[in-house]
Amino acid sequence: MTDRKPMIAVLTGAGISTDSGIPDFRGPQGVWTRDPDAEKLFTYEHYMADPEVRRRSWLARADNAAWAALPNAAHLALAELERAGFPVRIITQNIDGLHQKAGSTPRKVLELHGTMFTVRCMGCGERGTMREALDRVAAGEPDPACLSCGGILKAGTVMFGENLDGETLSQAGAIAKACQVFWAIGTSLTVQPAASLCAIAMTEGAHITIVNAEPTPYDVIADEVVRTPISEAVPQLVRALLAAHGNGVAGGGGRR
Repeated sequence: MTDRKPMIAVLTGAGISTDSGIPDFRGPQGVWTRDPDAEKLFTYEHYMADPEVRRRSWLARADNAAWAALPNAAHLALAELERAGFPVRIITQNIDGLHQKAGSTPRKVLELHGTMFTVRCMGCGERGTMREALDRVAAGEPDPACLSCGGILKAGTVMFGENLDGETLSQAGAIAKACQVFWAIGTSLTVQPAASLCAIAMTEGAHITIVNAEPTPYDVIADEVVRTPISEAVPQLVRALLAAHGNGVAGGGGRR
């Protein structure tokens, strides 16, 4: 047992939020598995060029399960780890804000793909809230334009065909290099450059754990691969760290 707490980097994908009622994209019941054409709603080229895609996108945003979703045991366990004094940095591919809702410090959560709760104009760059834009949709505007310049409004998320924010990606890379423990949770590790953070951490000597229902391309370099349901596996990982460093036992979870 040691009092020195390792720095923990956590890369999370859609799989961590499925137990909160938010479907993933590529899983057996994923959004794109059930409706391959839905991928157009998340593709920049189609969104910018086709008003019908934009109209469908606004309706999908209004119906997004994340509006009513609550953090599950995995999100809560990661927040508990931070409260226990561990240096935790969460790098998420999700746009649902559930890590922050669970109690993780917002500045310690890097949202690689942005957030669904804001909008920005693709013409003048002005930003606003998604709720304001959706209120306009509900009032009869199927494709609300920017009130300042008339440009196309888009969610504050990164679509396919768009580059990730350079500063956010640079911060994520620095975290992967500096950590002693790297957990990849609920991500297929097929989308670059996010997936490469796993290899960066491994190269720098971090202990790699992958928690995902399906195999990933990085399983071969992992120190541990966990197939147990995420809302059970993550609390158990947290309990193990807390016990090893004299912080007691985290709540929730189950056997791996």
